Amino acid sequence: MRPDHHLALVDTNGDTSDGAGAGATRREDISAIFEEVLGRPVKITNDTDIVEDLGMDSLGVMNFVMAIEDFYDISIPLDRIAQIQTVGDLIHAVEDLRIGTPA
Repeated sequence: MRPDHHLALVDTNGDTSDGAGAGATRREDISAIFEEVLGRPVKITNDTDIVEDLGMDSLGVMNFVMAIEDFYDISIPLDRIAQIQTVGDLIHAVEDLRIGTPA
């Protein structure tokens, strides 16, 4: 059983000036989760490739997926995880799963 942990989010003052609205806020949350899992600061965009650009191995990806599931209180099916390559893909998947849209 995994220990219960809480992720501290970086205060962004709600700035979504890039025109992405809620997607920008979700990206900020995801960035904070990446930083927690990787143990270092990261700068991401919707086009950031999760494995290639962030240098995550399979264990890091699984730790990240578990952190995302815990943070958003969702379960990401394995077939859906396989479809996620970029941060934008991840944001879209999280939004779909939070509103109950199938893959």
